[in-house]
Amino acid sequence: MAEIKLATEVRTEFGKGAARRVRRADRVPGVVYGHGAEPVHVTLPGHELLLALRTANVLIGLKLDGKDTLVIPKAVQRHPLKNTIEHVDLLTVKRGEKVQVEIAVHADGDLAPGANLLEFVQATLLVEAEATHIPESVTVSVAGLDAGDSIVAKDIELPKGATLAGDEDAIVIQVVAAQVEEPADDEAAEGEAAEDAEA
Repeated sequence: MAEIKLATEVRTEFGKGAARRVRRADRVPGVVYGHGAEPVHVTLPGHELLLALRTANVLIGLKLDGKDTLVIPKAVQRHPLKNTIEHVDLLTVKRGEKVQVEIAVHADGDLAPGANLLEFVQATLLVEAEATHIPESVTVSVAGLDAGDSIVAKDIELPKGATLAGDEDAIVIQVVAAQVEEPADDEAAEGEAAEDAEA
């Protein structure tokens, strides 16, 4: 996974007013924590951070106190309407270190013929991987699956270097039969309406 470098500034002002000033300057308040160190409050460039976070579990390189620091995003708060980033929590990682992250699950292939629906019971998998080689996602074949079939976590082949960290028996994807609605009896309904009108 490629490392994205972002210009970081240590934040010394706190509170809602200070946070608003940071955001007006197109920067995002955040906190860097991990490895038993005291959390460091920072600001990051808004647009560059937004682009970086398009990649799931992106590896970000920061310069903190004159030292290069690697981090991954752990929690991102977005504005409900503007989709801008309000705040970000960043976890410090080291090369070679194993971390637990959630990766997206994608489905590939066509279900068995019939009115069946694919249901994601969970859209992500908790995996453990080396911090600089975190997979973005995993793709699962659902080709030929029929109503009642399901795929559990342990059946999913993970990318090289990643191991399952969550419940191995958890159902991730299942196939359900589509619910067919009974057609409304229009003639009966019209007859009842006519009777009501005459009454």
